[in-house]
Amino acid sequence: MSATWAVIVAAGRGERLGVDRPKAFAKLAGRALLAESLERLEDSAWIDEIVVVAPEGWEEPSILLAEELGAGKVSASVAGGATRAESVRAGLAEVSEDALVVLVHDAARPFLPEDVIERVLGPLGEGWDGAVPALPVADTLKRAEADGTVIETVDRSGLYAVQTPQAFLAPGLRAALAGDLGAASDCAGLVEKQGGRVRLVEGDPRLLKVTTAADLAFVEGLLARA
Repeated sequence: MSATWAVIVAAGRGERLGVDRPKAFAKLAGRALLAESLERLEDSAWIDEIVVVAPEGWEEPSILLAEELGAGKVSASVAGGATRAESVRAGLAEVSEDALVVLVHDAARPFLPEDVIERVLGPLGEGWDGAVPALPVADTLKRAEADGTVIETVDRSGLYAVQTPQAFLAPGLRAALAGDLGAASDCAGLVEKQGGRVRLVEGDPRLLKVTTAADLAFVEGLLARA
């Protein structure tokens, strides 16, 4: 039985990146951005099977990329939905009913340390329904009107910026994604809405989400120094 599955969410269009292809296939150090996450999850001792959620029409290129990388854990590539949550639901449909744990990771966060994978999986054996990596918010936060008028300065104590990968007990994640997805920005929010207990674990500053060309260049620099 494959106990731990990973779903790589790679269906984003990446319009702000300014490339002529979906974000997952933008070039990072000479190869597709998706390749970095694929390799790291393939090499992880914690992961048994991988599902790739690709942009519509890019399912076959995703499988071909996995084959080029020798990523034998990739069992399926499916088209994503209109939102991130819908994309995760599409990927989860390809995960075996026998799976115990599902790890959800954004391909847009290519620098994935093995110790972060270990940290998010740990709490699942301690009675938690999910675990997410996070970093304390360091910047001053302000709430403002649409025109930029500041309403208030927000107390940042106890506030965290959440990253991926996020890990969940498979039954709880399935239940959370079976309901109304609403405007959920991450899987943890859906699990919490269903009454699930989610724990924060230490994140990693290198888990930067690639959104712009500058982000891509920054991650290339990280990889060059790794």
